[in-house]
Amino acid sequence: MKNLWTTIMVKNMADSLAFYTEVLGLEISHQVKAGPGMEIVFLGSGETKFELISNENAKDISYTNHVSTGFEVESADNFMSHLKDKGIDIFEGPFEPSPFIKYFFIKDPNGYKIQLVENKK
Repeated sequence: MKNLWTTIMVKNMADSLAFYTEVLGLEISHQVKAGPGMEIVFLGSGETKFELISNENAKDISYTNHVSTGFEVESADNFMSHLKDKGIDIFEGPFEPSPFIKYFFIKDPNGYKIQLVENKK
Protein backbone atom coordinates (compact mmCIF):
# COMPACT_ATOMS: atom_id res chain seq x y z
CA MET A 1 0.00 0.00 0.00
CA LYS A 2 1.25 3.46 -0.88
CA ASN A 3 0.49 6.69 1.01
CA LEU A 4 -0.91 9.11 -1.57
CA TRP A 5 -1.01 12.34 0.48
CA THR A 6 -1.74 13.91 3.83
CA THR A 7 -4.62 16.39 4.07
CA ILE A 8 -5.02 19.18 6.60
CA MET A 9 -7.61 21.92 6.93
CA VAL A 10 -6.05 25.38 7.17
CA LYS A 11 -7.33 28.63 8.66
CA ASN A 12 -5.72 30.89 6.08
CA MET A 13 -4.54 29.56 2.71
CA ALA A 14 -2.15 32.45 2.00
CA ASP A 15 -0.35 32.05 5.35
CA SER A 16 -0.22 28.28 4.98
CA LEU A 17 1.08 28.44 1.41
CA ALA A 18 3.79 30.88 2.45
CA PHE A 19 4.87 28.50 5.24
CA TYR A 20 4.87 25.32 3.18
CA THR A 21 6.50 26.85 0.08
CA GLU A 22 8.88 29.46 1.53
CA VAL A 23 9.84 27.76 4.82
CA LEU A 24 9.62 24.04 3.98
CA GLY A 25 10.34 24.42 0.26
CA LEU A 26 7.41 22.38 -1.10
CA GLU A 27 6.25 23.26 -4.61
CA ILE A 28 2.62 23.82 -5.58
CA SER A 29 1.53 20.86 -7.70
CA HIS A 30 -1.98 22.10 -8.47
CA GLN A 31 -4.82 24.07 -6.93
CA VAL A 32 -8.57 24.09 -7.44
CA LYS A 33 -11.57 26.09 -6.33
CA ALA A 34 -13.79 23.38 -4.86
CA GLY A 35 -16.89 25.50 -4.48
CA PRO A 36 -17.91 28.77 -2.87
CA GLY A 37 -15.36 29.72 -0.21
CA MET A 38 -13.39 26.48 -0.61
CA GLU A 39 -9.91 26.03 -2.06
CA ILE A 40 -7.68 22.95 -2.32
CA VAL A 41 -3.93 23.10 -2.96
CA PHE A 42 -1.68 20.08 -3.49
CA LEU A 43 1.99 20.56 -2.64
CA GLY A 44 5.02 18.43 -3.34
CA SER A 45 6.45 16.35 -6.13
CA GLY A 46 7.26 12.71 -6.63
CA GLU A 47 5.91 10.60 -3.81
CA THR A 48 5.64 13.49 -1.34
CA LYS A 49 2.18 15.04 -1.57
CA PHE A 50 0.54 17.34 0.94
CA GLU A 51 -3.00 18.69 0.54
CA LEU A 52 -4.21 21.93 2.12
CA ILE A 53 -7.94 22.67 2.25
CA SER A 54 -9.32 26.09 3.10
CA ASN A 55 -13.05 26.37 3.77
CA GLU A 56 -14.53 29.73 4.83
CA ASN A 57 -17.25 27.84 6.74
CA ALA A 58 -14.75 25.81 8.81
CA LYS A 59 -12.57 28.36 10.65
CA ASP A 60 -12.58 26.64 14.07
CA ILE A 61 -9.68 24.32 13.26
CA SER A 62 -7.48 22.80 15.94
CA TYR A 63 -4.85 20.07 16.10
CA THR A 64 -3.57 17.89 18.89
CA ASN A 65 0.12 17.65 19.74
CA HIS A 66 -0.23 13.87 19.31
CA VAL A 67 -0.42 14.06 15.50
CA SER A 68 2.39 15.21 13.22
CA THR A 69 3.68 14.94 9.69
CA GLY A 70 7.36 14.25 9.07
CA PHE A 71 9.61 15.60 6.34
CA GLU A 72 13.20 14.56 5.72
CA VAL A 73 15.91 17.24 5.68
CA GLU A 74 19.55 16.81 4.69
CA SER A 75 20.86 18.44 7.88
CA ALA A 76 18.82 19.10 11.01
CA ASP A 77 21.31 21.73 12.18
CA ASN A 78 21.28 23.60 8.85
CA PHE A 79 17.49 23.49 8.71
CA MET A 80 17.19 24.80 12.27
CA SER A 81 19.40 27.71 11.21
CA HIS A 82 17.17 28.28 8.15
CA LEU A 83 14.10 28.32 10.42
CA LYS A 84 15.73 30.80 12.79
CA ASP A 85 16.38 33.13 9.82
CA LYS A 86 12.67 32.83 8.92
CA GLY A 87 11.58 33.58 12.50
CA ILE A 88 10.21 30.06 13.09
CA ASP A 89 10.62 28.69 16.63
CA ILE A 90 11.54 25.09 17.39
CA PHE A 91 8.57 23.53 19.23
CA GLU A 92 10.38 20.44 20.58
CA GLY A 93 13.87 19.03 20.28
CA PRO A 94 16.23 18.46 18.74
CA PHE A 95 16.39 14.78 19.69
CA GLU A 96 19.05 12.20 18.78
CA PRO A 97 17.76 8.82 19.97
CA SER A 98 20.52 7.01 18.05
CA PRO A 99 23.61 7.89 16.01
CA PHE A 100 21.50 7.43 12.85
CA ILE A 101 18.73 9.99 13.33
CA LYS A 102 18.22 13.55 14.53
CA TYR A 103 14.86 15.30 14.55
CA PHE A 104 12.87 18.20 15.94
CA PHE A 105 9.37 19.63 15.73
CA ILE A 106 7.92 22.97 14.62
CA LYS A 107 4.33 24.11 14.17
CA ASP A 108 2.75 25.48 11.01
CA PRO A 109 0.61 28.68 11.08
CA ASN A 110 -2.44 26.55 12.01
CA GLY A 111 -0.78 24.86 14.98
CA TYR A 112 -0.18 21.59 13.09
CA LYS A 113 2.94 19.79 14.31
CA ILE A 114 5.69 19.17 11.73
CA GLN A 115 8.60 16.80 12.39
CA LEU A 116 11.84 17.47 10.50
CA VAL A 117 14.14 14.46 10.35
CA GLU A 118 17.77 13.99 9.37
CA ASN A 119 18.56 10.37 8.56
CA LYS A 120 22.29 10.02 9.13
CA LYS A 121 24.25 7.51 7.10
